[in-house]
Amino acid sequence: MSFTKLKKLLPITSTTPNPYPSPMQNTLATILSVPSQISFQRTLLEAACVLCDFGFPWEKLGVLYMEKSSIFGKSVEELKLRLCWFKRFGFGNVEVIGICLAFPFVLSEEVDQIQKGVFGIDGLFSDLKLIFLDNSLGSYVEGNVDSWYEVCRKLRMFFDLSGWKGNVGELMGKNKSIFVDHKEDEIVHRVEYLCRFGGKKEEVALLILQCPEVLKLDLEKTVINVLELLKHFGMSSKDLEDVIENFGHVLGTIRMVNLPNVMRAMGLQEWFCDKLKGGHHQLLADYIASDRNEDRDKVYQDGLRRIHISRARVHSINKLNFLHRLGFGENALTMNLLDCLHGTSSELQERFDCLLRSRIEFSKLCMMVRKTPRILNQNYEIIEQKVIFFNQKMGTTLDYLETFPAMLHYHLDDRIIPRYRFHTWLTERGLSYRKYSVQSMITDSEKKFVARVFKIHPAAPKHWFEQFCRRKLPM
Repeated sequence: MSFTKLKKLLPITSTTPNPYPSPMQNTLATILSVPSQISFQRTLLEAACVLCDFGFPWEKLGVLYMEKSSIFGKSVEELKLRLCWFKRFGFGNVEVIGICLAFPFVLSEEVDQIQKGVFGIDGLFSDLKLIFLDNSLGSYVEGNVDSWYEVCRKLRMFFDLSGWKGNVGELMGKNKSIFVDHKEDEIVHRVEYLCRFGGKKEEVALLILQCPEVLKLDLEKTVINVLELLKHFGMSSKDLEDVIENFGHVLGTIRMVNLPNVMRAMGLQEWFCDKLKGGHHQLLADYIASDRNEDRDKVYQDGLRRIHISRARVHSINKLNFLHRLGFGENALTMNLLDCLHGTSSELQERFDCLLRSRIEFSKLCMMVRKTPRILNQNYEIIEQKVIFFNQKMGTTLDYLETFPAMLHYHLDDRIIPRYRFHTWLTERGLSYRKYSVQSMITDSEKKFVARVFKIHPAAPKHWFEQFCRRKLPM
């Protein structure tokens, strides 16, 4: 393609704007409209000419420019030499184009290394040769740029996940089905899912390459029994008894998609992640492949049928799904919690996340919800204010809040703050020699609290009502 013909493709001087400009056209239009960049404009167009002559589709040049604009600042000779050098590994023009689009840095000035401590361009192409040619992945790729670009993007994903450390090329070459049978977004979602167990990205990448069967799991439809899965992964009888005794809210059947939070709700995410990393990853696929017919909890199923015929069906199902996302199983306890929770699923999630940000452990927070579900029936700003007051003013620890989550029920301005300030006032004046627990100070009824104050000093109740209390004594 000639320089003149290529330049005409750009609607720079046209007075009528192009309603559907390509990314490259948008970028070049901005650059070429600046008179002070005439020299760079010519270099850019000359580089584009070289790439187009090699076979790069015009509409794909924007991909290169957006990620590595420095490519278009290179000389014609340098680009030609580099493209020819890539072909010496045995790739044709179409293959080289797909590789360059997925790995734009191979055409940029960063030719010695991708980042500190990793192999350079030569190492990358050696791995790609091993994958495409030696292990024949290339024979499964259609002979067009789009197909090669798509497969190379999937390969780059695993290079990025592994941190470009170690030789993963051989594993990728041996597991061609990953890159042929699965779409990119499908792989991304599965990586995110496995990372939720607590594994690092490089560990998850290795796990998928070692056990590609995990990509075939239907997370939404597959139902598993929590106890049976724990047995399948080798949990001891004693530990299983502990799970039954302390974590009844996660038991029963669950959808596969909720398994990571089920493990978090029991505090077993590290144990399960270590099992996966320790060579037991095949157990997960084996368990699903065993075609088990899981028994469903009858009380849960009856409750589910009632929800489906109720007027608030969508609202209730969304709340139920919120509990399942936390790791609560399909059991009677989960169904009974529904009536105690008020608000939409998004509001409940927002409130839960607020408490999670206060550094309460996920498993302990799930236990708090199980024990006192009403803690999620408040606006998240109010929850945040209470937690801050408990921590900074009253000096209570998270352990205390985890033991007695009902503290979050009481009104901050009408009850918690006045009673705490009054108690502090009494203590500072030496009137209270007995140290009361935070729990009793807040949870006592008004009459009981006043009776306690009267025992401290007969005149104290009068001062309480006049200076601290915001409500009158109930009759």
